[in-house]
This record gives sequence, structure tokens and C-alpha cells, in this order.
Amino acid sequence: MFGICNLANIPLRIEPSDRSELVSQVLFGEHFIVLEQNLKWSKIKLAFDEYEGWIDNKQFKAIEEEQYNQLSKDAIVLNADLIEYITSPDNLLMPIPLGSSLSFLNYESINTENLSFEGAKISGMKAKQQIIEIAFMYLNAPYLWGGKTPFGIDCSGFTQMVYKLNGHNLLRDASQQATQGDALSFIEESEPGDLAFFDNDEGNIIHVGIIMENNYIIHASGKVRIDRLDHLGIYNAEINRHTHKLRVIKKII
Repeated sequence: MFGICNLANIPLRIEPSDRSELVSQVLFGEHFIVLEQNLKWSKIKLAFDEYEGWIDNKQFKAIEEEQYNQLSKDAIVLNADLIEYITSPDNLLMPIPLGSSLSFLNYESINTENLSFEGAKISGMKAKQQIIEIAFMYLNAPYLWGGKTPFGIDCSGFTQMVYKLNGHNLLRDASQQATQGDALSFIEESEPGDLAFFDNDEGNIIHVGIIMENNYIIHASGKVRIDRLDHLGIYNAEINRHTHKLRVIKKII
């Protein structure tokens, strides 16, 4: 079985329960494989990053395998504004967040409700310098564990969505993203758009941010914010201390 998200965004949970931990979100237009299903819940694997979790059966639309395969082959087309609207033939509006997928709207066999979109779109691979421009669109977004939108986002959701909007694939979690790209030996070798990863006392990668010019970093911690970056880690000038311990810098593109 296969499906597509036809709502603005839906919670992806670690267990099949409304009280279960939010591990990610499925944004409008994202498609997936249904791995297993019970009366209320479906365990899914997203096509984009193969991330798995449980969603409510009432919060998605079933599609055929052929449609899933076609969407997987198509170029990714995304909403390029913080918030835009999907319109139905009877003029009902549904807001969708930045980074929502729009490709399926071109297929009458999937878009059976004749939904339309008139807003700004983005697709294709962009120049590396545009990563910071897109990152600024999320500035001050509140931190939300498992979030992927400007209305709530976590550190790796932030980096994944910024890279996705620039035409590049990152995995979902910080520890997974740390396996991608090439490691740099020094901060001085980095460029704006590279990723910095941070670990805890046990050596586990627990945080990620996007390097900017002049030893600054933009990252999601409490909110999407800009702080200083040095060889020790992230320095928060507001509280006069380091908040995250630097582990490795990766050049993804």
C-alpha cells in the first residue's frame, strides 16, 4: 500500500498512539510506502529520506504503486513561501508551509479533488550561497522536537528542509546527516552552507547547524537563531557560554 499527505502537515510518531513521541512531520504532498496497518494507524516509510514512523489513517490519501513510482521519479517541486494556500474548486483554502511538495497536483489520477496552487515554487539544484538565504526564512521559528516547518522545527529538520529547498538530499536526524559528506579538519576550511555537528559527553551526535560567514552559525536551539562558532563549539553571547560541543564539520556540497 502507498499513500500521500493531503493535509498541511501531519505528525509522524514513534508508536501508534496520539500520546506517542513526535519524531518528524509529513508535509503536504509527501508520498510514502505503508509498511503495516491496523484499524487506526499506519506505519510508513517516506520516499524522500526513508524515515519511518506511525501516522493516523484519517490523515492521508491512498495512492497506487504506479503513482508512487512516478512521483519518486519526478523532479521535486516545493512551495517557496513561508505559507501559501491550496485552493479547491469551491474556493476553500488550505494553508501549506514552506517546503510542501506540489508535484502531484499535475496528476489528475492523484489530484482527484482538483486542488490548485498559485503561489511561488522552487525546484532544481541551487547554488551553494543560496543555502544561507533559504535558512534565513526559518529565522526565529520556534524549536519543536520532530518539527519541519517555520511554525516549529528541530535542528536536523531545519538543515534537511533548507537543503531540500536548494535541491539537495539530507537524511532526517543529525546523527544520520553526520554520515554524509566529507569531513573538514578545521573551521577555517569551511564555507557558508557547510554543516557543523555537535556531540554530548557520550560522544553521540545530538545537534547540527549551518555555517555562515565570519564564524557564525544558524541553528535551531530554542528557536532558529544565529550564534558564534569556534573550535570549541557554539558560543551564545546572550548567556556568555558555550552551549554545544563541536564534533565535526562536514562539506555536503
